[in-house]
Amino acid sequence: MAPASDDRKARKALASDADEVVLDLEDAVTPENKDSARAAAGELVAEHGAGRAVSLRINAIGTPWAAADLAACAQMPGLTSVVLPKADSPTDLQEADRRLGGSAVRLQALLETPRGIRDAAEICAATDRLDAVLIGYADLGAALGRTPGLPMQTWHVIQDQVLLAARAAGVDVIDGPHLTIADDEAFRAAKRWVRDLGFDGTWVIHPAQLATAIEIFTPDAAAIEDARRVLETLHAAASAGAGAAELDGRMLDEALAVAARKTLAKAGLDG
Repeated sequence: MAPASDDRKARKALASDADEVVLDLEDAVTPENKDSARAAAGELVAEHGAGRAVSLRINAIGTPWAAADLAACAQMPGLTSVVLPKADSPTDLQEADRRLGGSAVRLQALLETPRGIRDAAEICAATDRLDAVLIGYADLGAALGRTPGLPMQTWHVIQDQVLLAARAAGVDVIDGPHLTIADDEAFRAAKRWVRDLGFDGTWVIHPAQLATAIEIFTPDAAAIEDARRVLETLHAAASAGAGAAELDGRMLDEALAVAARKTLAKAGLDG
């Protein structure tokens, strides 16, 4: 994620290896610069949107800038999605959906309020335009009164609640950015934790963390090979009329086939 108001940082992010670049109109942009940042974002999307995934974090529904942000996004060819911060209710998502009209722009919801977490299931099911939900730890932690810098496991209950809501609605679940900018063991441990919980990816707010994030959320060669062997073994069993099979001491069935296909999909491979 990079501020749309800072051309150097935005272009550096757009030139990176990130799967998606989120240009920010919200927290990283001061009120007096909202209009110019929105215009700059439109120019960057027009320049780069055809070649990569570019999304825009707009200002929250109910702020003085949200309507203009959404109107601009609806007219941006090449924009992948709108990230809606402080998504507090299904109504917020439905309002954003309505204002985007007939455009192809998708939605992502940033859950960072107690009410948003409480109503995660309803938010995830609010509109078919929604592709992903994210957890915003800074605002949420402040609202809950949590001490900054706590271990990631402190958030386990909330992470599982959001994960379950997303999976039930068929949308991706992305971890919010770590609240430090270093590529250190604390960052790595936090991202391995959410990966193992089942999250699909993570935001980063500093280029130093990008390569590690990609490595953590991209299946390695051993995982890819195992996924292929699982599918090949099950295919051979099905050809022989069996619904289950054994591989390396494991009983294989369709549930493991689903997991294997997901592994290959994360690696950009056909399952």
